[in-house]
Amino acid sequence: MTSKPPLPPFTEETAIQKIRMAEDAWNSRDPDKIVLVYTHDTKWRNRNEFPVGRDDVHALLTRKWQKELGYRLIKELWAYTDNRIAVRFAYEWHDDSGQHYRSYGNENWQFNAQGLMEYRHASINDLVIEESERKFHWPLGRRPDDHPGLSELGL
Repeated sequence: MTSKPPLPPFTEETAIQKIRMAEDAWNSRDPDKIVLVYTHDTKWRNRNEFPVGRDDVHALLTRKWQKELGYRLIKELWAYTDNRIAVRFAYEWHDDSGQHYRSYGNENWQFNAQGLMEYRHASINDLVIEESERKFHWPLGRRPDDHPGLSELGL
């Protein structure tokens, strides 16, 4: 089985590293790459969908980025213990009509001994925003290291 460091048990430092790696992967918007950090039988709760396995997750992510255009995400540590990490996040996107949104949420993650995610439970709420209210302005892709995080942005 493939290993995806950092591995549990997590410290604050390794939990933050794991979160940033996840943020970077999701900001790539590449489902082929992203699914590789999940177990083959990963189980998710994402809004009103309950995908099981990498194929279901890949399909969900593909649909997601067909709808959520201009996607930019920031994740932040909320808590961690042993093989679990709790994350809060916000992302901004727009639909095909040009309406902008900020989506907020929390994720609970559980990892196996190889550092692959077994469970992901996400609660997400969408807020309609004006383009002038956007806070995430970096070019599509990885958030620059000097871009403020959620706490610094008051989110």
